[in-house]
Amino acid sequence: MKVDVLDLKGKKVREVELPANLFEAPVNVDLMHQAYVRQMANARLGTHETKVRSEVRGGGRKPWKQKGTGRARQGSTNAAQWVGGGRIHTPHPRSYEQHMPKKMRLAALRSALSVKAAEASIVVVEELDLKEAKTRLMAETLGNLVGTSTVLVLMPVKDQNYDTVMRSADNIDSAKVLLASYLNVRDVLNFDKVVLPLKTIDALVAHLG
Repeated sequence: MKVDVLDLKGKKVREVELPANLFEAPVNVDLMHQAYVRQMANARLGTHETKVRSEVRGGGRKPWKQKGTGRARQGSTNAAQWVGGGRIHTPHPRSYEQHMPKKMRLAALRSALSVKAAEASIVVVEELDLKEAKTRLMAETLGNLVGTSTVLVLMPVKDQNYDTVMRSADNIDSAKVLLASYLNVRDVLNFDKVVLPLKTIDALVAHLG
């Protein structure tokens, strides 16, 4: 698949061939869904906690005698039907972690990238090199490249240029900067466009195979 290579002003410089194994891979919707659900589940802290009957304070004596009052039998004010009593079948700390083989995770990423490529949502830029870390410069550059679309910017390596681009995009709600090695299904699918500097393509090939 050939796509245009743009400069920072959005003008075509040349064309480049995208690796077919990454951007023309078979699209497996079920696999992408599984990877997405796994990522969302693994992000959950699982720190929710409620007290059961044995953990609440009080309830040391029987509220009233067993018979003769006309009221229902009660053994303790710790019971769930009492205000301040323990809770039943409520959440306790647990792990929501889901496991997924690495080959399946990588296949899901290739499927997601192929979906974006089929939608013409992959934007290749010759080099994303900003002179200084300024939100204004980043906003102008992204406007030239993708217009008003939300955008995921993938950088090849963590270097000074990455830091500059990251700081420049911090205050832009519609943009996110990510290292190619941190690519994930949720971000690929949640953003309208994916911007790739040329060097990032090589980083993706090394990461995804």
